[in-house]
Amino acid sequence: MSTATFAAGCFWGVEAEFRKVEGVLRTEVGYTGGSTDNPTYQSVCAGKTGHAEAVRLEFDPAVVSYEDLLAVFWRLHDPTQLNRQGPDSGTQYRTAVFFHDDLQEQAARASLDAESASGRHAGPVVTETTSASTWWRAEEYHQQYLANRGQDQCATTIRRS
Repeated sequence: MSTATFAAGCFWGVEAEFRKVEGVLRTEVGYTGGSTDNPTYQSVCAGKTGHAEAVRLEFDPAVVSYEDLLAVFWRLHDPTQLNRQGPDSGTQYRTAVFFHDDLQEQAARASLDAESASGRHAGPVVTETTSASTWWRAEEYHQQYLANRGQDQCATTIRRS
């Protein structure tokens, strides 16, 4: 089993989409990349902590590769929007790949370079790639938020082929 962490806007829709990927065994939403211990949804949304809303995945690399997960990540959001996705704005909605080891770092940076050079975007890709830092699990009511409400995606989740 391996771990991957991605930020691509509101974590509800991102988590729901990754749950659909074969080989993803577990997902949870939370906060990472900030400077405050024990952040809450309210403090993160107020822009006081520096954390991103993110999704942490446990996956079976024999079933789905990290590179495949990166491909899903790129399809889920607009990586040219700085500190926002759709109507959601603030640094907590930034686009980021939080790598867990040297191999993930290499794959993330290569994937970022390929996405930037792909010609699919009118503007520059602003996704950050950074080492995974302390993970703070979001409040329980955020976990599998859409599934618990009978929904399978957020209105702001972007689907591209």
